[in-house]
Amino acid sequence: MPSNKAKGSKAERELLQIFTDNNWRAVRVAGSGVNDNSPCDLLAAKVGRKGYVIEAKSSKQRIIYISKAQIEDFVLFAHMIGLTPVIAVRFNYEGWLFLTPEQLRDTGTAWAVNLADAKINAKKFSQFFEPHVTNISPNYQ
Repeated sequence: MPSNKAKGSKAERELLQIFTDNNWRAVRVAGSGVNDNSPCDLLAAKVGRKGYVIEAKSSKQRIIYISKAQIEDFVLFAHMIGLTPVIAVRFNYEGWLFLTPEQLRDTGTAWAVNLADAKINAKKFSQFFEPHVTNISPNYQ
């Protein structure tokens, strides 16, 4: 059975591929999930769009918990480099959903997102990252 780290890495690679398939440029952050020096999992950008810092979480459970310290570091890092923080969650058999840190629920000891709330409040990739097309130079399409 794969370790949690291997499962997380696989999920991050899957998410990276989704960005690539949608003509975004994205990179996995080295050491993410291993130490406190990597405050996010991916960085993503596209010509004519904002850049994003992404924290990816996947689970077979119906609730995903993220420590308050991790979210605090993640949001601080995003603001320090001028990018928008996004939480990407994947529940088994549900696909990836995207939400802002403000949409997480405070449990008192951690931040959480449950499957039912995510299905209502989170957005699919195209809804979150490509809500409308902007006019950009044909040289960059």
